[in-house]
Amino acid sequence: MKIELKNITVRELVEGYVDKAEEGVRGYGSKLNIRPAYQREFIYKDKQRNEVIHTVRKGFPLNTMYWVAVEDPSPPGPLSPGGARGSYELMDGQQRTISLCQYVAGDFAIEIDKTPYFFGNLTAVRQQEILDYELQIYVCEGTDQEKLDWFKIINIAGEKLTDQELRNAIYTGSWLADAKKWFSRTGCPAYAIGEKYVNGSPIRQDFLETALHWINNGDVEGYMSAHQHDADAQELWQHYQAVLDWVKRVFPSYRKEMKGLDWGKFYRDHGDRKDLNAATLESRLKELIEDDEVQSVKGIYEYLLTGNDKTLNLRTFDDKMKRKKYEEQKGICPMCKKHFEIGEMEADHILPWHNGGKSVLENCQMLCKMDNRTKGGK
Repeated sequence: MKIELKNITVRELVEGYVDKAEEGVRGYGSKLNIRPAYQREFIYKDKQRNEVIHTVRKGFPLNTMYWVAVEDPSPPGPLSPGGARGSYELMDGQQRTISLCQYVAGDFAIEIDKTPYFFGNLTAVRQQEILDYELQIYVCEGTDQEKLDWFKIINIAGEKLTDQELRNAIYTGSWLADAKKWFSRTGCPAYAIGEKYVNGSPIRQDFLETALHWINNGDVEGYMSAHQHDADAQELWQHYQAVLDWVKRVFPSYRKEMKGLDWGKFYRDHGDRKDLNAATLESRLKELIEDDEVQSVKGIYEYLLTGNDKTLNLRTFDDKMKRKKYEEQKGICPMCKKHFEIGEMEADHILPWHNGGKSVLENCQMLCKMDNRTKGGK
């Protein structure tokens, strides 16, 4: 693998800068792909973006950036900074690069001595200082695997890559390029229909990762590997829509606790059931929400589908109740009739919750751990 350090001015970097959103972002005379398929969207806050400009304006050193030389089908031309004719992908430094390009393009102003200045409002001398600033760029040439290994090592300082962003670097291709249109852009279709149900941010690849979990039972890398060279991601997009359509049909009354649940698993396990009546489920939902014994509204949805009451986080007996009942029983387990220390016993509902039992003293008994777990089928 060949890695060479080059100095490139801001003037050279911003030449031919264009941001066409989903169609791509380019600079350096259109030879630099600033946002390859594995890169995230621009995520710097205003303060971070402005600090990049102030660092350059004051002549302070900016962290080294990394480019990757890629094959260029264009006719032979002047030698590139990497020492070979070709184009480049920006591996690390996208946020700093776009900050510089946007400022020179006049997209935002920075404050100097409490006065906002767009690039076009700076004096000629100040503009020259910014344009002549030299950036340190490591240009890498090597096999795809070498470049991807390097990408994983350098990551992005201060804005650590998510697991899905790293997967995107490994499985880049036609499938990923199409998938990102649906799942990875600000205001993308997946966000528009699923924002209330899916945690995270599209530009940090959370929606894409969730959809992949849903379609392949959690094996994200297996699915991406199998479909890396597919022409499009329609299968994933259609499955994502099917999951959400099912959720909205079965549980039409939205509640905030529905966000972040594993709807893909619920759809996989229960999507074909004919006994799930929306009105009946809503009535039971309201009953359970009003039940003082139920501590987790989020868990109600899984309980209604599976019958597993452990998801409800049912109220338990507090330590005072346990101690009082232990003293009443004189440490004797009513099932095996043996004496135990309190630490060797567990509180049990005499009448189970699903039969109407409550977590009150009158419904409490202290059983030895063996009998309590035998009774509970643990």
